[in-house]
Amino acid sequence: MEIISGGVCAAKGFKANGIHCGIRKNKTKRDLSLIYSEKTANVAAVYTTNLVKGAPLLVTKDNIKNGKAQAIICNSGNANTCNANGVEIATATCECLSHELNIDKTDVVVASTGVIGLPLDITPIKDGIPELVSGLGYGKSVEAAEGIMTTDTKLKEVAVSFKIGGKECKIGGIAKGSGMIHPNMATMLVFITTDCAISSEMLKIALSTDIQTTFNMVSVDGDTSTNDMVVVLANGMAENDEITAEGKDFNTFMKALNTVCVNLCRKIAADGEGATKLLECKTSGAETLEVAKTVAKSVICSSLTKAAMFGADANWGRVLCAIGYSGAKVDIEKIDVWFKSQKGEILVCKDGAGVDFSEEKAKEILLESEIEILVNLNDGEYSSTAWGCDLTYDYVKINGDYRT
Repeated sequence: MEIISGGVCAAKGFKANGIHCGIRKNKTKRDLSLIYSEKTANVAAVYTTNLVKGAPLLVTKDNIKNGKAQAIICNSGNANTCNANGVEIATATCECLSHELNIDKTDVVVASTGVIGLPLDITPIKDGIPELVSGLGYGKSVEAAEGIMTTDTKLKEVAVSFKIGGKECKIGGIAKGSGMIHPNMATMLVFITTDCAISSEMLKIALSTDIQTTFNMVSVDGDTSTNDMVVVLANGMAENDEITAEGKDFNTFMKALNTVCVNLCRKIAADGEGATKLLECKTSGAETLEVAKTVAKSVICSSLTKAAMFGADANWGRVLCAIGYSGAKVDIEKIDVWFKSQKGEILVCKDGAGVDFSEEKAKEILLESEIEILVNLNDGEYSSTAWGCDLTYDYVKINGDYRT
């Protein structure tokens, strides 16, 4: 298995594009993206758990109930959520695109991201679709990734090459996500493409299983968004024998999917609104997997811990505090905690109590841009990882001025 370039265009038969159609005021910002498969693909998707759901999610869920799709269209700058005519706009988007691509409108995945409750005019989307389609290309994953960005400061894409049955397969993805990032479900937009032949049923199993240890373990600010989804298209153009059951080939596919998803998780967390540091909490020695996950997420979600990491303050008590209110069944008197980065590793807590350590060394470790918080519960064999970021002054500035 190898990390390669190409993003959503790495797999055979996938084209992409991104343009500025006029939804966003800044004409230098792309605001409409398209991913297209030359062949109808099997599809799987998971959606936000927020009871308030964007109209595009409702339309997409209905469109792909047959397990098939051929295109993904997404606009940024407007979430098309809590709008009286939201479903009408999302449906019209699918219809306009299907006409231009000469595909069935139910083979379109539609998505939106941006401000909630702002009316969305179909005109710029309708007028932009011909340019969007005519500009489709095999090397335009970057353009598509740029078109779905909102407060993101960094482009998020990755691709992986792997083999199944002697056939080279590829899987790649793009993502957006910077604020309103919190479990459960993806709480971001992630679009993944693969040329691996896998049934829609097994694709659904793969995705729903993987997100439990990837996208559901990411948190930036504790707010679960209204529009988020993860979608995977598999067009089978690698020509491997179709994966229709669990086994060696399915496990290989799962590993490739997980590699893509973990990579995107780290990118999303590191680019949290106002963030200066990627935080990765690794728990080990848990009695159950659920305990390991709960502890890791609680530490990552702790505002006090996030603020301490911003200030490079080795305030390990905040880590224990977060574990204590997590609801997980743990023995506090068994817990060990370390802080780790490229500058080294330092033990700050042993058996639930403080130990002597160099504050100078700890600060040197915590000044790095990627920080690991290592927690050993010393109570079992299960482990888990969660991703987040520090909490900075700029987070408040960004969200205080979000609509302006």
